[in-house]
Amino acid sequence: MARVLVVDDDHTVREVVVSYLRAGGHEVAETADGESALREMRDRPADLVVLDLMLPGIDGLEVCRRLRDRSDVPVIMLTALGAEADRVVGLERGADDYVTKPFSPRELALRVDSVLRRAGERALPVGDPVADGDLVVDGARRIATLAGREVALTVREFDLLAFLVARPGVVHTRDDLLTQVWGWSFGDRSTVTVHVRRLREKVERDPARPDRLVTVWGVGYRWVPREDGRGDDG
Repeated sequence: MARVLVVDDDHTVREVVVSYLRAGGHEVAETADGESALREMRDRPADLVVLDLMLPGIDGLEVCRRLRDRSDVPVIMLTALGAEADRVVGLERGADDYVTKPFSPRELALRVDSVLRRAGERALPVGDPVADGDLVVDGARRIATLAGREVALTVREFDLLAFLVARPGVVHTRDDLLTQVWGWSFGDRSTVTVHVRRLREKVERDPARPDRLVTVWGVGYRWVPREDGRGDDG
């Protein structure tokens, strides 16, 4: 059982989401605005936050940013904005997933369970650390270091990095990554695209010309080990 915080100013939405999550065995708290959400997370931290984008006062994007400044708590963003650019902004602020309104409460509950399962794996040992040049990925401690310094990664970013580094040279489609890393049998591929971009910003010397996490045009992505030379993509 996990503790989930639901943040939405629409009482009906909160009521439905809370009901489904409690039926799934979770302890659920709820708030209607960003200030209350931040206060709740300070006083009684949740294991996951379901966060509406459009909130009175402090909006969901700012709440997500502030949470990311002090925590790697998984965040699933609810948004009535369907444009890809709007969804991408949420992911870039640190959200682990998003669900577009109107949504299926059952789908949201499945997404919550999927994200929690991935977050829970942080405590499980996963073999020996993997070194790739100046990058070291320690699955047991859920830590990645670059040139001796720890890299600040969200749960999803670490999962993606660990998955790719453990499979050097293998080409993965975005559908493959959604299944293997996110644990989804459905979902928007732009989620993968955004996380790849964010990961490049943290592990590449030049994110605009990546030589580690490279694009295989028309197919997907592959990890090029540092020892194997300098890949390049545009």
